[in-house]
Amino acid sequence: MRRPIAAGNWKMNNNIDESEKLIVDLKALVKDVEDVEIVVAPPFTALSMVSSRLIGTNIKLASQNMHFESSGAYTGEVSVNMLVDVGCEYVIIGHSERRAYFAETNDTVNKKLKTAMNNDLTPIVCVGETLAQRESDKAFEVIEGQIKQGLSGISVEDAEKIVVAYEPIWAIGTGKTATKEQAQEVHAFIRKTLTAMFSDNAAAAIRILYGGSVKPENVDELMLQEDIDGVLVGGAALKAESFARIVKFQ
Repeated sequence: MRRPIAAGNWKMNNNIDESEKLIVDLKALVKDVEDVEIVVAPPFTALSMVSSRLIGTNIKLASQNMHFESSGAYTGEVSVNMLVDVGCEYVIIGHSERRAYFAETNDTVNKKLKTAMNNDLTPIVCVGETLAQRESDKAFEVIEGQIKQGLSGISVEDAEKIVVAYEPIWAIGTGKTATKEQAQEVHAFIRKTLTAMFSDNAAAAIRILYGGSVKPENVDELMLQEDIDGVLVGGAALKAESFARIVKFQ
């Protein structure tokens, strides 16, 4: 019922030439994949070039961030109109690194979410807890707050179009991964929270991704879990072969 998504977040890596090589190699490796929605999120400087290489392919383009205002005196920021203009169909919102390093809050996540949806850009909204929050048994409380505040004021109809990504902060770039049981437990909790906020049907339609040191070695067991609908991949998305293997999970 829910089409899986494999999204690769390149973060602050790859110049234009490196991005071109990666996307050309990736296209060849995944050209026959039909049952998984493939998304890549290059750095801003490579968006235009990557967009041109994706025309007519089965890969969609995402931005790693955006501002919630459509235009104005916001030096260094990028607007939703600019992203749509360059060919983006998705935007990552509220990534833990944005929250940790750039003062992203549930409120700014909510503003960006509404701006994205008003412009037909599909948001991938990130939520997740720190190691300290998990060890103090506050993980569910934190995640519930991120979802309720981040998705506040969204209609049931629009909610079905949102993608949520659960990324345990303690597992991002650390080599640690939540066990399949831990990941499924949180994903099920997220879906339960979405049901309470919207409806059974909306919650059943929303795709929930897992992100946190996803790699070819662990993607298969993660994707077997009932409420895991895809993955948000960091480091392993920077190599065409490893990301292609993730896309082709068993």
